[in-house]
Amino acid sequence: MQFRFAFLMSTFFLVRSLSAQEVYNNCLSALEICPSQSYSVNNIGANAITCAGCEDAFAFCFAPQNTIWLRFLTNAMGGDIQVDFTNLVFESNVGQDNQLQATVVQATSPCDGSTYTALGNCVSNAGGNFTLNALGLLPSTTYYIVIDGDNTGIGVTNPAECTFDVAISGTGIDRLAPAVSISAPLTPLCLFETATFTATTSNCPDNGDFDWFINGALVATTTTPVFQTSALEQGDVVSVQTSCYLLCAQTTIGTSAALTVLSFPIDAGPDQTIQAGNSAVLGGSTTAPTFQWTPTFSMSNSTVLNPVVTPTQTTTYTLTATQNGCTLTDQATITIESTIDIPNSFSPNDDGTNDTWIIKGAELFPDASMAIYSRWGNEVFRSRGYSAVKAWKGTDDKGQPMADGVYFYVYELNDAEKQSFKGSVTVIR
Repeated sequence: MQFRFAFLMSTFFLVRSLSAQEVYNNCLSALEICPSQSYSVNNIGANAITCAGCEDAFAFCFAPQNTIWLRFLTNAMGGDIQVDFTNLVFESNVGQDNQLQATVVQATSPCDGSTYTALGNCVSNAGGNFTLNALGLLPSTTYYIVIDGDNTGIGVTNPAECTFDVAISGTGIDRLAPAVSISAPLTPLCLFETATFTATTSNCPDNGDFDWFINGALVATTTTPVFQTSALEQGDVVSVQTSCYLLCAQTTIGTSAALTVLSFPIDAGPDQTIQAGNSAVLGGSTTAPTFQWTPTFSMSNSTVLNPVVTPTQTTTYTLTATQNGCTLTDQATITIESTIDIPNSFSPNDDGTNDTWIIKGAELFPDASMAIYSRWGNEVFRSRGYSAVKAWKGTDDKGQPMADGVYFYVYELNDAEKQSFKGSVTVIR
């Protein structure tokens, strides 16, 4: 029973250890740390690989027990670095040590312990906050930091495991703060005018895409530093954001001053619907001193705000006005309502009432065509233009009366809207 319990407990701790390992337990997956940032890390469940040429095959400062690995890249100048370890919180299991060990390593061959050189001070018994220092580091070079749990205390059976914060600084890794600025149009803009903005970066190698914002709302992303928009209004603010440095990327934002966008009131009035042959008065209004309507046909005067129009088909009128060098437009549509009324029967019996098939409104469409067919599809009547004079009298093309019954028609107005009507008409004598 005791053996089984011990086996289960050892299995539990093995699973716990393996499942808790961080990816930076492996030197090849060392955590990249960047200046001006703090990282929370731990060596809980970490192990050591000490074979010849392996990552933990070193013997300076301390004997590896359960190492984790960090790395950093010096800047283009090189120099001194300082690594600060704070907020140490140790695991407090029975028989477990409570001190950390750490040092900075230069590796001729990455993660090959036989090529390591220890740099700066080495800490082997830190139970609280501590600092590593390394001086005169080479420019643009990757260095490693190895952290290990001590296992040398009296009565200790397990190496220390700890969660802590780490941050790096110094002349060897600090870099100039990146910045981005915006060049905006220098003169006032007109409403709906296309404006061009250009971003200029400084201390920003390897910049990414440019995110553009209007009043804080993302409106575009560009791969080049140029942005164009015609959606600006008075007082709008344009800003741009980009990231600098591929490694340890930093985001920087530039913002324009509030923009001056010139505008003035202009309104072409409401859309209207009229019967064919009727007129409408356009309800234009503006404060601009110069304005004109288009198109000008069937219009009383294109240079007044409220001209009378008599369109023969549905027409959209545009009011164009200019003030302080800015030109704006607005539109109003006058819709011609169809007045065609097609009866579904008539009685050509020569009694003087309803003897012909009269279509109300047909006279407004002189180019219309009418074709009438029998139930067997034979054409019995055709006319170009359909009016009271040309109306069908229920006869064939020789003037002979057609039999009572249902006939079918296709009536095409041949107007701008290509309106057509299809249906049936009943002849009743």
